[in-house]
Amino acid sequence: MYTQENGFYIAHGPNGPISILGNMANRHGLIAGATGTGKTVTLQVIAESFCKAGVPCFMADMKGDLSGVSQAGKLSGFIEKRLPEFGMKQEDLTFEGCPVRFYDVYGEQGISMRATIGEMGPDLMARILGLNETQTGVLNILYRILDEKGVLLDDLKDLRSALDWLSKHAKEYTTQYGNVSTASIGAIQRSLLHLENQGADKFFGIPSFNIMDLLDTRDGRGVLSVLAADKLMLQPKLYSTFLLWLLSELYSTLPEVGDLDKPKLVFFFDEAHMLFEDTSKALTDKIEQVIRLIRSKGVGIFFISQLPTDIPDVILGQLGNRVQHALRAYTPRDQKAVKVAAETFRANPDFKTEDAILELETGEALVSFLDEKGAPSVVERAKVLFPLSQIGAITEGQRLDIMNANSDINRKYKEADERESAFEVFAREAEDAANAAEEAAAAKEAEKEEKSKKKEKTLWDKVWKAVVTAVTGTLATILGKTVSDAITGKKSKNTSVKDAAGRAAKNATSAAGRQILRDILGNVIKK
Repeated sequence: MYTQENGFYIAHGPNGPISILGNMANRHGLIAGATGTGKTVTLQVIAESFCKAGVPCFMADMKGDLSGVSQAGKLSGFIEKRLPEFGMKQEDLTFEGCPVRFYDVYGEQGISMRATIGEMGPDLMARILGLNETQTGVLNILYRILDEKGVLLDDLKDLRSALDWLSKHAKEYTTQYGNVSTASIGAIQRSLLHLENQGADKFFGIPSFNIMDLLDTRDGRGVLSVLAADKLMLQPKLYSTFLLWLLSELYSTLPEVGDLDKPKLVFFFDEAHMLFEDTSKALTDKIEQVIRLIRSKGVGIFFISQLPTDIPDVILGQLGNRVQHALRAYTPRDQKAVKVAAETFRANPDFKTEDAILELETGEALVSFLDEKGAPSVVERAKVLFPLSQIGAITEGQRLDIMNANSDINRKYKEADERESAFEVFAREAEDAANAAEEAAAAKEAEKEEKSKKKEKTLWDKVWKAVVTAVTGTLATILGKTVSDAITGKKSKNTSVKDAAGRAAKNATSAAGRQILRDILGNVIKK
């Protein structure tokens, strides 16, 4: 019912149905308004309309309300009252739910969604970790070195291990990449610990989410991928950076398709202001580039936020399809925001836009979509259609049934996997280094022992030589006279005298030798 021949029926104004043209739906859009004015219902209506036309959508569910899009709605007094306003009858209505897949970064309320730290890249990781410019520079150096070494970064333990390795090898890369201080590495490690304590380690790893799974259709209708974001919202930087990563992956993966009759995918970015808070100009420029160019890949983006001023002007100017719900003007800042919001529309002579923004009731909005030439249409005060699916959250049992129905893709991502990445590479490198050091120490000890043995042998050689020298000297002294007589030719006249002299010399030599040996050994032992 909400899909027309050339567009998607979204609201009803004084002049009849107001639709987003199919070939202009990838020119992006904005849904704005104060809390409680109907932004979520408008998102649901737009998503339903795309779904029925075979266009898959991705959306984040902040409070669980969007889960109802999976169930058929029902007739209510509110709907009965509005039927005449839309020129409809009850028999025109077919309440039904949309084909849905629930996702959850934490793997609790839907299919697990993961990304590797390598795929996330240094700039997005620096944003998640809240790093300053110097620390971001260190992270860029680390990524470059690991790319050159062919080392993968999958999860937080990989990044922690790689940072530890870099701290030990920083001097090797100082000349090529610049100084890497231990203080910067320490700061990054502390940020990693904080992120891990928040449970974000479940998001990083493999298998990494295949972005093409967001483009599925079922029975001619686009599958709505709904991300459970109630817990993820507690970490705004992780939430916004994760959605930005999805957009970047879509941009880098999808081929150029030019102008299509309808988008290949529509991406709803709720709480869009989080994307631009505390974001460097360099990253904002990259976001602007992705948003500007991704439409050529057939992807349309709708930002949802309270105020148009939450979106940088350079990006706001690219959002051609606008739905503006009521704003409040209690403060000067609010009044300024109302004025800025009014100025973003093409004026309608029938009413003053600035006044109308303050007067809108729940379910009413100022609507301006792009015409056939790509120009904004004159703003109209209109009533947004009601969804044909359930408004509000579903039960846990219903969610479980839907998850079980998507068992194939659930099994694909359910269990985290492991492969050789930085943690394993550097652990093995450290083990090899430890083994090499142990072998070197053992070789040094063996060499030391060998030198000790040689030294001991040399000492004993010296002892023996000293003993021999001493004994020989003593013998020479004792027998000196006999030897001298032999040389001069003198002979003893008494044989018995010669024998006695020989025995005396032998005894004297033995006693003297033993005494000398004892003296030498005693001195050696004392030393």
